[in-house]
Amino acid sequence: MNVLVVGGGGREHALVWKLAQSPRVRRIIAAPGNPGIAQLAHCRPIAADNINGLLALAKEEHANLTIVGPEQPLALGLVDAFQHHDRRCVGPTARAAQLEASKSFAKIFMQKYGIPTAHYGVFTEARAAKSFVRSEGAPIVIKADGLAQGKGVVVARTVEEAETAIDAMLRFRAFGAAGGRVVIEEYLAGEEVSCIALVDGEHAILLESAQDHKRLCDGDQGPNTGGMGAYSPAPIMNEAMAEKVRARIIAPAVEGLRREGRPFVGFLYAGLMIVDHEPYVLEFNVRLGDPEAQALLIRLRSDLVELLLAAADKGLHGVTPVWDERPSACVVMASEGYPGGPVVGRPIHGLERVVGLEDLCVFHSGTALHDEEIRTSGGRVLGVTALGVTLQEAVDHAYGAVRRIRWEGMQYRRDIGHNALRRSGEEGR
Repeated sequence: MNVLVVGGGGREHALVWKLAQSPRVRRIIAAPGNPGIAQLAHCRPIAADNINGLLALAKEEHANLTIVGPEQPLALGLVDAFQHHDRRCVGPTARAAQLEASKSFAKIFMQKYGIPTAHYGVFTEARAAKSFVRSEGAPIVIKADGLAQGKGVVVARTVEEAETAIDAMLRFRAFGAAGGRVVIEEYLAGEEVSCIALVDGEHAILLESAQDHKRLCDGDQGPNTGGMGAYSPAPIMNEAMAEKVRARIIAPAVEGLRREGRPFVGFLYAGLMIVDHEPYVLEFNVRLGDPEAQALLIRLRSDLVELLLAAADKGLHGVTPVWDERPSACVVMASEGYPGGPVVGRPIHGLERVVGLEDLCVFHSGTALHDEEIRTSGGRVLGVTALGVTLQEAVDHAYGAVRRIRWEGMQYRRDIGHNALRRSGEEGR
């Protein structure tokens, strides 16, 4: 079969890499793709938010299956358009994608269906938002309501910092229309973990757990980013915790969306905070996480195509994915200036030095080809992802490859996996 992958980041490279291993796949098309993806798929220069262009491409290429990586085309109704033309597409409709596209919608939804989450308020006017902050105190969390590429969240340690964030979003439109409304919620102290389920509209199967590293700098310091690295599995997500998440979060969300005429198909991502052994939802996303996808897909042993077809055709009941028991680690290498204004166009050196290394993949994200030279073209540039017998071995393997790659101004965290390593006593790199 022919498979179309929408997107051009590290998550999409990981999807293409895994799809290419399926004996059912004849041809993979990626739009727009990137230089890494181009080694495995036929890339077409059609933007991920060009709904009509993608639909025409699917028809032209006789795509039997389409998988959507990023959130924006989902929120814009790409799946709706494909369904209207009887094209099989894995992802939620625009109405179901509201769960990520509007944080205020998600909070109201969670409250309605009894899904545990933080106390909150929703505001469009700075004065009222600041009054709420002063009454609640700090630390407190300020979130742009709409899609902001994972960067529209400020964890304010003081009331003054919170008020500055409110002004940036509501008065100065730091995130454009996405910040025209803000959600302000209580700060939950605990450990974060990513739980992703594959859903067919009625049934859901939990994927292996992962833990992202949102902050730019070591020790979970600095500004929030789209993710600076991840590892899988996360020890905090043991069997008992997974059952709590399944029963209290994933199942009510899937059933609630079905009841409201928004049946969910695709990857449902619950960003969780574990507080005193209890899970609370920080956010819902309606697609695979990035970089969690890299850490998960390198461990997936099942045929991804079979899983996606089961989701698209309401056939997930009784399906159990098979996973590599070895842990994985993904280290994101980013451009100078990220997460603000990244410096792009820098030549990347050393990629040839990591080609063929066993149990290691370098997934491209913000790269472009200029004059037969791969250069940086975005904030997050590469996701260096490795397996190991232990998490420490996976981490060491990934960092060993990272040290062979370089470009001017590159930055990356040096403590990926620190929570799990500290818990297990492995830490010592």
